[in-house]
Amino acid sequence: MELSIEIRKTTDPIYQKVSKVIPEIEWAFHAPLIHKINMLKKEKNAVVLAHNYQTPEIFHGIADIAADSLALAVEAEKTNADIIVLCGVHFMAETAKLMNPNKKVLLPDMGAGCSVASSITGKDVKMLKEKYPSVPVVTYVNTSADVKAESDICCTSANAVKVVESLGVDKVIFLPDQYLAKYVSTKTKVQIISWVGTCIVHERFSAQEIKDIRKQNPEIVILSHPECPAEVIAASDYTGSTSGMSKYVKNNQPSKVMLVTECSMSDNVQVDNPNVQFIKPCNLCPHMKTITLPKVLDCLEKETNEILIPEIISRKARKAVERMVAIGRSH
Repeated sequence: MELSIEIRKTTDPIYQKVSKVIPEIEWAFHAPLIHKINMLKKEKNAVVLAHNYQTPEIFHGIADIAADSLALAVEAEKTNADIIVLCGVHFMAETAKLMNPNKKVLLPDMGAGCSVASSITGKDVKMLKEKYPSVPVVTYVNTSADVKAESDICCTSANAVKVVESLGVDKVIFLPDQYLAKYVSTKTKVQIISWVGTCIVHERFSAQEIKDIRKQNPEIVILSHPECPAEVIAASDYTGSTSGMSKYVKNNQPSKVMLVTECSMSDNVQVDNPNVQFIKPCNLCPHMKTITLPKVLDCLEKETNEILIPEIISRKARKAVERMVAIGRSH
């Protein structure tokens, strides 16, 4: 596709916003795709939902709603669009479908998985429930619909502690990320029974890496995600969800910051905080990076890669997500 005068005119305001993180030579490739996708959205009454880990040309170029997993789940339910294109990974598209059973939900790449989600199955949850009868199951939203269907309630990294404490019990099964479970256990008196699941992005960070960064940048503020190992969290200045980290940067405007999370997150937050310097020894999520503008355009044009969930699973899984959302609304 050619970068015509019309396309340049309609996409230039977007490029002015992202010019610090996208070279001009790359924009010549992105702009025609962004223009065509945004035109198609209007024609088809479609919305694009993008996770914080998406690349800036997707996050800032075509997303109608760009947020963390909790906000995507909540906002997906409010949309009046006929079609939802989820720029994220498979479990997120499933969650959007759970919240919008009568809408068409598309995922640009059906292979966009998640190491946390693939670490556990619905069968595993059944086994745990047999082992710990009457202990409620709190499941991280980063899981398949099959796993959510076997759970009492879902949570995200942003509201995990609140969800656990809302149940009014002294013990919960918390699935499946072991580092998030450990983090939650330090914030509540509720006993946490965990599972051995991890995020391939966050588990790669080390405390030594953070110490080395601090030596080179004494004034740096380091923000980490609760899916990181405990020693990384201990070496950080602040730990919070993707939305929590974004808010911290926006509200505090540190002169120099490092986000211990997925790489594109730093680019996306930098766009909205031009006066903050970002140090980026970050890790890429190979699953998130399978989502590209050409794939978004292709799936929206052809309406392919539709997310379908069997009704028996959908009904049960939706309840677990709705319970989580209801807690958010009541606080």
